[in-house]
Amino acid sequence: MFDPVIFDLDGTLLDTLGDLAAAGNHALRQMDFPTHTDEEFRLFVGNGIAKLIERMLPAGSSEEVQKTAYSVFAEYYALHNSDKTKPYGGIAELLAELKSRGITAVCVTNKDHSFSEELLRSFFGENITEVIGAGIGFPVKPDPSAVLHLAEKYRKSGCEPLYVGDSGVDMQTAKNAGLTACGVLWGFRGREELEQYAPAFLVENAVELGRIILEGDA
Repeated sequence: MFDPVIFDLDGTLLDTLGDLAAAGNHALRQMDFPTHTDEEFRLFVGNGIAKLIERMLPAGSSEEVQKTAYSVFAEYYALHNSDKTKPYGGIAELLAELKSRGITAVCVTNKDHSFSEELLRSFFGENITEVIGAGIGFPVKPDPSAVLHLAEKYRKSGCEPLYVGDSGVDMQTAKNAGLTACGVLWGFRGREELEQYAPAFLVENAVELGRIILEGDA
């Protein structure tokens, strides 16, 4: 059995792509820049909002332009971060089952901490014990510091931590932390990117993930 289970957020627990794209395109329209499709935004996310802003803006945009875009994005996203966002199939049920069995589920994300805390509380209540997002003193992933902090904090005798995510950034984070990695195939990036990092597990749905967590194998 794996315990604790350390989850990524965007593309792993919640499908946030529609709201991130809407906020990004709002900022771009406000600044008279070209907008992007949801599929383009799928490749922009994963390294935090500041990096998303950099990627969505025209190449060579100044630091001042990036700061303005970030401000417009954040103001819009604060009001609209749940318009389209929803949990992936079976995730809410899985988290509830883990809690009922005494298994600790936590989250490390490159999304700003305030947004992360709000979304996780709204969708999953107390079934996510703790979240560490960007901006509260830990470097962003793939730096392993936040993951290692939670792994040690919630480690239980006889159990191994598991890191679960949907992107290469997540798999590299797990590798940097020396933790067993599980890649999810329902997220923003897909099998080809995940396989480059040779995670111990790849899963197609929450039922498979639950089996791995509870039994320690597929």
